[in-house]
Amino acid sequence: MATDLRLPTDRIVRPDKDRFLDEENPFEAMMSRFDRAAELLDLEPGLYKVLRHPEKQITVSIPVMMDNGEVEVFIGHRVLYNTSRGPAKGGIRFDMNVSIEEVKALAAWMTWKCAVVNLPFGGAKGGVVCDPLKMSAGELERLTRRYTAGIIATLGPDSDVPAPDVNTNERVMAWVMDTYSMRMGHTVTAVVTGKPIEMGGSLGRREATGRGCMIVTKEALKHLGMSTQGTTVAVQGFGNVGSVAAQLLSREGCKIVAISDRTGGYYNKNGVDIDAAIKHVQRVRSLEGFTGGDQISNEELLESPVDVLLPAALENVITSKNAGKIKAKMICEGANGPTSAGADSILDEKGIFVVPDILANAGGVTVSYFEWVQDRGGYFWTEETVNNRLTEIMCNSFAAVLQLAKQHKVNMRTAAYMLSISRVATVHRLRGIYA
Repeated sequence: MATDLRLPTDRIVRPDKDRFLDEENPFEAMMSRFDRAAELLDLEPGLYKVLRHPEKQITVSIPVMMDNGEVEVFIGHRVLYNTSRGPAKGGIRFDMNVSIEEVKALAAWMTWKCAVVNLPFGGAKGGVVCDPLKMSAGELERLTRRYTAGIIATLGPDSDVPAPDVNTNERVMAWVMDTYSMRMGHTVTAVVTGKPIEMGGSLGRREATGRGCMIVTKEALKHLGMSTQGTTVAVQGFGNVGSVAAQLLSREGCKIVAISDRTGGYYNKNGVDIDAAIKHVQRVRSLEGFTGGDQISNEELLESPVDVLLPAALENVITSKNAGKIKAKMICEGANGPTSAGADSILDEKGIFVVPDILANAGGVTVSYFEWVQDRGGYFWTEETVNNRLTEIMCNSFAAVLQLAKQHKVNMRTAAYMLSISRVATVHRLRGIYA
């Protein structure tokens, strides 16, 4: 008779899910959600331990010759969290707040994000501690190439495929691809995604994350019995994700009444002219000085009386300190980790429907997958094909998470984690442990 190796879940040692020692710690926040889903799935203790630890963590020193002739040394990280389902996939960010804890959390989020939309990828993330706004193009290129050289052993179309993230873009990905290709001795387009179209990038990639947010917002409104026509929306963060989501939602009939970026926010009860705001940002590189609304703070935007709140900036903007003041009927998490673990129960008590980050902003990695497929096949799709396939995947994934949420009587975040963790765990069971 086969022995059931699983133990009762109460024998699995887990952190107290009701106690948040450090609400601001992104890895602890991610793991508290993981623990809840693992408990509901009755995950085996051994497999629980495997999925709770990243496979590989790399920290490199990056000496860079600056324009003034002096050498500065920057710190870079790359974490491969889990690659059981396929090559690691995850962005590279340049930001002063990058830390190994943040990169670990984001790599784990990427693992669950790829699994929740059923892509054949694992999860990774990378980052360099720097302020790119204070660096010249030449300094950024030298930084990028030296960082790439430092982590090049993990990179490759079959092992680890980076993409743009905070403060990185197509140009940075071109430098990563070129550095890797020069080391390999031939051009390897599939080593990164989010590249320029001329270098094997995919049509529709730049808009994909914002488009995905629009798609799941429409699905959520449909579930809640609300129409897109006249629905009021506040968007925090007006970078690539927030601006595209705002633009597409406005085209669907929503009224975007508030937008913001790091310089502050703007409110217009009659609706912000999103196209004008985008042109303003293209001209001055921020919303500062925008005249299309009354000035408000980012905190006031989060607490504004709207139907939909779309946080598309950085993590931990909704915490236990301000969650009770949120007035939106639903939240679509365009950023990674915008809601702290301590805020989840407060939002639940208020009856706010949350489309979690690992589902809401998965449009970007989905079209990154499309780009990787196109590069490897050497055949490229029309933008209409890309958008249609993105819509199909996002709608199907939303429906699968919603069904699980109803079945287990849990919120969408817990259901999304349950779905993704179960998919990763299934592959681990099938593959076994190599010894």
